[in-house]
Amino acid sequence: METKQRENWGSRLGFLMAAAGSAVGLGNIWRFPYMTGENGGGAFIIIYLFFVLVVGLSVMVAEFAVGRRTQQSAVGAYKSVSNKWTFAGVLGVLSGFFIMGFYPVVGGWAVAYIFKSFTGLLAAPDAIGDVFGGFITSPTQPIIWFLIFLAMNTLIVAKGIAGGIEKAGKVLMPTLFVLLILIAMRSMTLPGAGAGLEFLFKPDFSKVTGATFLAALGQAFFSLSLGMGCMITYGSYLNKSENLHSNALMVTLMDTGVALLAGLAIFPALFAFGMEPAAGPGLVFVVVPQIFAAMGGAGTVFSAIFFVALTVAALTSSVSLMEVVVAYLIDSRGMERKPAVYLTSAIMVVTGLLSSLSLGVMSGVTFLGVGAFDFFDILTDKIFLAIGGMILAIFCGWVLKKEDLEDELTNGGTIKFGLFNVWYALIKYVIPVAVAFVAVSGIMAITQQSLMIFGIGIIVVLALFSKKL
Repeated sequence: METKQRENWGSRLGFLMAAAGSAVGLGNIWRFPYMTGENGGGAFIIIYLFFVLVVGLSVMVAEFAVGRRTQQSAVGAYKSVSNKWTFAGVLGVLSGFFIMGFYPVVGGWAVAYIFKSFTGLLAAPDAIGDVFGGFITSPTQPIIWFLIFLAMNTLIVAKGIAGGIEKAGKVLMPTLFVLLILIAMRSMTLPGAGAGLEFLFKPDFSKVTGATFLAALGQAFFSLSLGMGCMITYGSYLNKSENLHSNALMVTLMDTGVALLAGLAIFPALFAFGMEPAAGPGLVFVVVPQIFAAMGGAGTVFSAIFFVALTVAALTSSVSLMEVVVAYLIDSRGMERKPAVYLTSAIMVVTGLLSSLSLGVMSGVTFLGVGAFDFFDILTDKIFLAIGGMILAIFCGWVLKKEDLEDELTNGGTIKFGLFNVWYALIKYVIPVAVAFVAVSGIMAITQQSLMIFGIGIIVVLALFSKKL
């Protein structure tokens, strides 16, 4: 039987833009500013940057190495080493499915708010919160925008690696940087913005507690799209001449740059207008529009620019999540790309509908006490991703041979990786314990009902594993 030629990235730049796009997501723009505000401003940023460079970068290097060495997506990568580890890849595919159960819904909100910025959203600042609540609970409006957002994902992924994901990344990532820079420049020139800059960059270590370190570690880990198979899958499309640790550093720096730009775009304006940051959607869909409303006429344009940026950030991440599932169907189930994309999209339409409706007309329909939107969120953000990252570190440190990893990270000895032994020690001994703390804290912070969700989720994983997915 003829072996199917595996797709590859067309250029290093294209890969970097796509991988950075995978890492950059909604969490960079709404979660990072909020976490910074709750944990001491500049002090949190310093701790966060430390964890990004020590933990996040190390795990990303590991994911790239596993993907390129095996030339397989998440499931195949683990299974090619040992059938006993197939469950780890299945966990990544499930994470992609479950995250895409709610992520495109929020992406659709961002698309809708581009247009709402021009159609009276900012005319009544005091009513912006009510507008948001009415919008997300509507049985039709958010679904239309969710389908539009998901269709964009489908179109990009169906065109393949070089022709779809890479081309999109080359356009979307530079666009995101430019838009955020524009908003940050406007925010920093507002009267009173200096207080926001001082808050961001003048550390207040008196507010630092053990919880601050845990929050910074969790944010560093989750903001880089680790533990869900994305970077393993993207790494599998790399050619053998690429410098994996150099590429991982570039992706990490770009992701961190977007997070810092988001802080510069939001905090100076928050302080200038005397507003308080809110958590999650409340920050970007309620507080941020109120900021733009306070700017007057130009606020409409800056609001639209902000939500274009938010849409781009969501799109670059959701494309990689869809690709995790599609790559599994191609590599492990033998499907052609377009049928795999269409099947994946069809299932995600169903999960997205359930998520969107669970915030409105189906709010009374719960599973173990939570709606579909919260169920998908809890299972992934609080549990699956941390466990996935911990398993990856254990897999690299205790299952794969050290010499094989060194060979992969030095391209057979043709390039230098002077910090290999340091990296290996981190992956083998430090990171599994550090990420375990994140996983345990995530589990302990949620309700008993959510713990039941965790148990059922693990049962689902094991059931799928037993069927040799």
